[in-house]
Amino acid sequence: MSKKLFTEKDIATLSKNRYVKTVSSKGITYSDEFKRHFIAEYGEGKLPREIFEEAGFNVDIIGIKRVKSASDRWKAAYKAEGVLGLKDTRKDSSGRPRLKELTLEEKYARMEAKIKLLEAENELLKKIRMLERGLGK
Repeated sequence: MSKKLFTEKDIATLSKNRYVKTVSSKGITYSDEFKRHFIAEYGEGKLPREIFEEAGFNVDIIGIKRVKSASDRWKAAYKAEGVLGLKDTRKDSSGRPRLKELTLEEKYARMEAKIKLLEAENELLKKIRMLERGLGK
């Protein structure tokens, strides 16, 4: 995250760009369409700054550091997962899972799993103790 904060004027200017989903004083969320466009143009040999400027972004407002970090992030995501890596998944999995009341069956299954884990842990500790005793003799 860049330390450069956007002014209200910057936010208004950036919000008008069709490739911007949201913008706040701290950051920009680019559209998935722009990310795909960026990768396609980069693949043809264009520089990141050039791609941003052609898409209507003022690099002086955004900051060259943001341009570089966004391009590095998108290139890595595209290399790892293809086009799906460029998709904004925050709306699909937004942080901490919701807490819901478990059914009796789910509680029982969790408790059984916990018991089996503890039993396996105890067996492992017994084997370690036996091995230590054998080495001590």
